[in-house]
Amino acid sequence: MASPLSCSASDLIPLDQTNATSWRVHLRRLKQSPANSPAAICAIDNTYLLFSAYLVFAMQLGRHALCRLRRAKNTMNIMLTSVIGLAGGLFYYLLAAPLLLSFQRLHRTSPSFDYPYFLYQWTFAIAAAGITSGSIAERTQFVAYLIYSSFLTGLVYPIVSHWFWSSDGWASPARAENLLFGSGVIDFAGSGVVHMVGGIAGLWGALIEGPRIGRFENSGKPVTLRGHSATLVVLGTFLLWFGWYGFNPGSFAIINKSYGSSPGSSFYGQWSAVGRTAVTTTLAGCTAALTTLFGKRLIDGYWNVTDVCNGLLGGFAAITGGCSVVEPWAAVICGFVAAWVLMGFNKLADKLRYDDPLEAAQLHGGCGAWGIIFTGLFADKTYVSEIFGGDSNRPYGLLMGGGWRLLAAHVVQIVVITGWVSVTMGTLFFVLHKLELLRIPSEDEIAGMDPTSHGGLAYMYTEEEIKNGIMVREMGRENENVQLGVL
Repeated sequence: MASPLSCSASDLIPLDQTNATSWRVHLRRLKQSPANSPAAICAIDNTYLLFSAYLVFAMQLGRHALCRLRRAKNTMNIMLTSVIGLAGGLFYYLLAAPLLLSFQRLHRTSPSFDYPYFLYQWTFAIAAAGITSGSIAERTQFVAYLIYSSFLTGLVYPIVSHWFWSSDGWASPARAENLLFGSGVIDFAGSGVVHMVGGIAGLWGALIEGPRIGRFENSGKPVTLRGHSATLVVLGTFLLWFGWYGFNPGSFAIINKSYGSSPGSSFYGQWSAVGRTAVTTTLAGCTAALTTLFGKRLIDGYWNVTDVCNGLLGGFAAITGGCSVVEPWAAVICGFVAAWVLMGFNKLADKLRYDDPLEAAQLHGGCGAWGIIFTGLFADKTYVSEIFGGDSNRPYGLLMGGGWRLLAAHVVQIVVITGWVSVTMGTLFFVLHKLELLRIPSEDEIAGMDPTSHGGLAYMYTEEEIKNGIMVREMGRENENVQLGVL
């Protein structure tokens, strides 16, 4: 522990020669203040969690900007689905929270639950729904967005988060006893709980809908349907990067916690782990971005900024699960492999004629699954013990000498999430397809969803742009003004 605070008025004369005694009185009051009282600790931790929730919420700005990977004729649709997706908070409150937390804990604070935690979990729920929307973009009916996002945020995601994060979840590492394989699943910030859930849901939606018109030639050769603003894509990537510092470090939920009582240990605690987690997050993303940059150069022969942005995000999605329990050097390995996982899945998607406009299933589903395996291989014994406590001999990473049990638990997580999301979201998308509520008519898809479903285009176009072929279809209805579709 630090030495007791002591000083005299003479010690403070250099600071303020006219008011040294007042300085001493002020310091004595600080010394006697209840800084370590339960109320003060809760205030600090809740403030930290709220600030993290605000950062994660700000990631919605990044996701919205990334939608510029899609074509301009669907801009209004994209913006509306982004805004309506936030309303998932209502369904999370009405359906998920009472189901998993109980009415009393939701409507009144307790030592283990407070409103900031609800807000933080809500930002994660809408993040999962936002991932799915990227996979089924540009050909999905608006009513389908309303239905699937409500179902995902209100039921599918909350049950998964309860399994792996709640103190009584069957696979949670925070259980007091009967841990899965003696360790539980260490999915710290959600490589599986958030990213795999959103990615697999998007995978089923895109598979059932089929590719966009024009995405593949009759021979099966893929055709690139470029978005309308690479500038906003890069801006969105940086906003997501910024928000990830709330997503990963914020998942500690509390920061005012020391890891020991030995002399000097008061300077080492959860706050130290928060800083390390920010570093591992950064290194994984940077490594994945650079690997994608040179990898795509070797594969395609050119430098592609949007591919680098997706590679960066793939590194973040992968490190999310183990960000708190791995060394910085291991995060570099995580990002390097994540980049190749993403590029490999993209190649496979083209061969199978699978169309995902934002590569959401490949990025979040594929890289998220790699992140779960990575944690089972590289989780550090000391960090696992500090963060999760319990038995000092609890399993840790296989390649770090911790045996196979943690990795086995993580394989179970991949299988369970894949099965649960496939059964629930796959069934939902199939039912919507059979009811003809999933995909828009082909003529509306060609013209664009903005003029056909949302009252007009998002941008103004000049006559010169029209002559140069930006406008491709004239849409008109009886007794209505003429609308134009755009590429």
